[in-house]
Parts: sequence; structure tokens; C-alpha cells
Amino acid sequence: MLNGKTALVTGGSRGIGRAICLELAKLGASIAFVYAGNEVKAAETLGMLTELGVSAKAYRCDVSDFAATEQLVKDVTVDFGGIDLLINNAGTTRDRLVMRMSESDFDDIIAVDLKGAFNLIRHTSAGLLRKRAGRIVNITSDAGLMGNAGQANYAAAKAGLVGLTKTVAKELGSRGITCNAVAPGFIRTDMTAVLNEQILQNAEQYIPLKRIGEPEDIAKVVAFLCSDDAAYITGQVIQVDGGLRM
Repeated sequence: MLNGKTALVTGGSRGIGRAICLELAKLGASIAFVYAGNEVKAAETLGMLTELGVSAKAYRCDVSDFAATEQLVKDVTVDFGGIDLLINNAGTTRDRLVMRMSESDFDDIIAVDLKGAFNLIRHTSAGLLRKRAGRIVNITSDAGLMGNAGQANYAAAKAGLVGLTKTVAKELGSRGITCNAVAPGFIRTDMTAVLNEQILQNAEQYIPLKRIGEPEDIAKVVAFLCSDDAAYITGQVIQVDGGLRM
């Protein structure tokens, strides 16, 4: 159980992020979640969390902004009394073949998907070190482990998250803080919703479990990594992809 813990979840208003918020809330955690700009989805998620009877608050923030994320962490700390669990889930894509990818296509994805995670870890680490306890979970991707045509920017950012995860695990481990990553495969989210159903059906043929994953499949693994049961697991990348990249 996560009673008495506060989780800060980026990209928490929909998809995998929403599922993570709800799963942690079911285990008793208070939830501070970050969204980029979709007020409607943020309000929906906040309503769901309120129905579960936990303390919850939504914060609008650009995770790529170093100063803004510093203020975010200060605000959450004041509002909730501290942060115990950090879930770096915020991410976006801008797919193009590398020969057609612009500088901004590359820089913007790195800024959100990789630098955003660094920003939040940087600003929460002092509080976690004082507590001598904490859990950090970064949401990477199969693309970061295997590469993916048309996603040089996204794959590079997600591969960077793997290196960031392992380094933070080594730096903070002596203070009882774990840092792990979860690598989703094909999951039904807004990102995969732009693909036509035939593409998804074709993908299923290559997945040993023969189905596209659901956001809850990721959320349950994140919840485990946040629990006391995962206290001796750190620096790991757990693939949750139905066996696609085994």
C-alpha cells in the first residue's frame, strides 16, 4: 500500500499517465499530476481521482522548462508536504525519416521526453535525499531499446532515459532511493490512436501475447516499482510489450 505517500506524475491527464495516477491512488497515494495544456482531460482525471477519495491536484507545466519545473516541485511540496514518488511519463512524438527531420523536430522531442525527466529528477532529488527514501520511475519505450524507423528523435530521447535511469540509480541508491524504467511496446493511447486499425492488427501478429497492451498494463508495473515489494530493485528497464522485443 502507498498510504501517506505523495506521487508526482508528469503527463498524467490521459493515456498511460492517467492510468498510473489511478492505480497509485487505488493504493492510497496522494496524486499531484502535471499536464501540458488539455484542460478538459486534466479535469476528467482530477474528477476520477477525487472519486477514489484521495488528495489530488493538477498542475499545468512545460516539463522542458527548467525554471518552471523547479517552481512546480516547490508548489507540490507546499501543497502536499513533500514528494515520495516521481513518475516521469510526459512525452510526445514528431515522426519523420531522419533525412527529412528538422532541427526543431529533434530538439523539441529531446526537450520534453528526455530533458523533462532530468528537470524533475534534478528538482525532486534534494527532498528525496533528505527523506533517505523514494521511488523514481521513468517511462521509456521499446523504441529506445531497439530503434524505430521514422523516430530518430523519439528513440534517441527514450534511449537517453535508459542511461539517465541507470546513472540516477547509482547516484541515489546509497540513500535508499530507487530509480527504474518501464519500456512499453504497443499500448492503446492517443499516440497509437493515429494508426489505422489494420496496422494495429498487423502488429498483433508479431506480439507473442497476440494483443495490443492497455495503459493499465503499464500502470500496474509502475505501482509495483513504487511499492515496498520493489525495495531491492533499481537501475532496471522492464519491458512491458507482450514479448514483442524479447
